[in-house]
Amino acid sequence: MQPAITASSKRIESIDIVRGIAMVIMALDHVRDYVHITANTDDPLNFATTTPFLYFTRWITHFCAPIFVFLSGTSIYLQSLRKTKKELSGFLIKRGLWLIFVEIIIVSLAWTFNPSYGFIPLQVIWAIGISMLILGLLIRLPFNIILAMGLIIVFGHNLLDIPESAAGFTPNFWWDITHHGFFAPYQFIPNHYFIIVYPFVPWLGLMMLGYCTGIFFTAKFSEQERRKIFIRIGLSLIAVFIIVRFINIYGDPHPWATQKDSLFTFLSFMNINKYPPSLLFLCIIIGPGFLLLALLEKFKNPFTNIMQIYGRVAFFYYILHLYLIHLVAVVFFFIRGHSMSEAGNSGQFPFNFVVPGEGFGLAGVYAVWAFVVIALYPFCRWYNNYKTNHKEKWWLSYL
Repeated sequence: MQPAITASSKRIESIDIVRGIAMVIMALDHVRDYVHITANTDDPLNFATTTPFLYFTRWITHFCAPIFVFLSGTSIYLQSLRKTKKELSGFLIKRGLWLIFVEIIIVSLAWTFNPSYGFIPLQVIWAIGISMLILGLLIRLPFNIILAMGLIIVFGHNLLDIPESAAGFTPNFWWDITHHGFFAPYQFIPNHYFIIVYPFVPWLGLMMLGYCTGIFFTAKFSEQERRKIFIRIGLSLIAVFIIVRFINIYGDPHPWATQKDSLFTFLSFMNINKYPPSLLFLCIIIGPGFLLLALLEKFKNPFTNIMQIYGRVAFFYYILHLYLIHLVAVVFFFIRGHSMSEAGNSGQFPFNFVVPGEGFGLAGVYAVWAFVVIALYPFCRWYNNYKTNHKEKWWLSYL
């Protein structure tokens, strides 16, 4: 029998705070996608054209998706303490299917503002949904088997980089959707495409490890023991990143290289692969995540209170922030003198009301980011209060 949770409010607060920080940072990258002048014409990680500030603006947002997926797994473990395996399995399968539906119908529309659904990107909500569905099928397995499977996937999936790097390698749909896909398009009916952005297998492994991490939030571990364990894990993952990245043989499909100066060489060292998330990508993101979980368990202040609100309604916030950011882009589109007839872009560009090459500098990006985050806070606070006061409503567990 699994141990019960004690002092749960404090422990869950630390999870929500870290998740909230990730959600707020996430909005920065999505704002950049829509309003930065080079967002759709250049890569902010392109060493030939980027600046350190632009590079940092993109790189810091790597923190978001892995933390989101990892803590989703942790939350599933906490649910397992109050549900039977059968109940939890059924819930995960249904919620996983629901999230896939949301990605295809609701999130895709937010990204494109194209009601014909010509482009349907499969991104983080899809990855969480399919991972939940599969974990729902695996949840009856012993804890140690789930842990071993998660470790094998996260530490071993970069072995697939070897055949992928071979000359003439051509992935098929199943290879792309499980590991290789990097904005790979697949037509499902004429002029309608799925865009594989998040190949799901590495994210499934990460969710499984997040699930296993949930055991540290049970009565089996005191607060002091948990903090020590998280600090050790966090520092160990950072050390793995530094050592393995320095060796430059395994753990990421793109080796670092000496650049024009020491700063850009460091940026190359830190430039790890997100699509799919490499071992080194996950080490340098989840490692600090563990340190934050350890640190924030002892902090309570206005900042953590606000972050906790965003973290408790993360899915609600995610949907709203995409629509608000794209609406802001629509306003700027018309302010610049464009007409409704120009809303749809020709070619392969999927975002309506966005013109590649138009936008603001980084100061404008950060200003819009602040506006979006602040504007959404009253809605998030209202929804958090609604959830807290209506726990009897079963459908809230799907939102």
